[in-house]
Amino acid sequence: DYRTSRSGEHVRDFLRDWRGHLMVDDYGGYKALFQQGVTELACLAHARRKFFELHSAMMNHPVAEEALRRIGELYAIEAEARDDDVAARRLRRQQDAVPKLHALHDWLITQRQTAAPGGGLARAIDYSLKRWPALARYAETGHLPIDNNPCENAIRPICLGKKNWLFAGSERAGQRAAAIQSLLATARLNGLEPLAWLRDTLEKLPAWPNSRIDELLPLRTTAAA
Repeated sequence: DYRTSRSGEHVRDFLRDWRGHLMVDDYGGYKALFQQGVTELACLAHARRKFFELHSAMMNHPVAEEALRRIGELYAIEAEARDDDVAARRLRRQQDAVPKLHALHDWLITQRQTAAPGGGLARAIDYSLKRWPALARYAETGHLPIDNNPCENAIRPICLGKKNWLFAGSERAGQRAAAIQSLLATARLNGLEPLAWLRDTLEKLPAWPNSRIDELLPLRTTAAA
């Protein structure tokens, strides 16, 4: 979607009556959604990044290093469960991840008591503790993700590109760019080569009946012959 600002009203307009689990960062514009039936998930990669940056800046900060080790154990569990079905993954998370999450939470509280107020360690710990229910919620299920990395990887070319594009040209051009980028990202997620799909679609489009336009969407299950 393309909007002129990051206002929370744009997010609410985009999602409308949708209800489900929404993984977001700590941006305040999302908060109203969580009072309207949307369930908040937090990205563990975002929480990890706070400790990683501290560890890099402070030359192997010991507390940050321990936090990274503990978070790494949670990711190791996810790697082991990658090929599990939903039920098996939920069971593995309940048996292995939940105890480690409880231990991590208790450890963070203990470390926060001795962290200098306003310092980098305090900020890193506060980010996780403030959002702890949303961070740990994935482990209650077998289908929710531990982080938002797949989505962030999908939009990274757009985020990098906009530094070079700078201007879309107009509001309508921005909306069109968002639509095109969504189609190309969808093609990639569906295992289709984006340029090949786009070329094929543009060749078919002039004579394609509008009543069957959805058949041209870059979805493997509905791809037109």
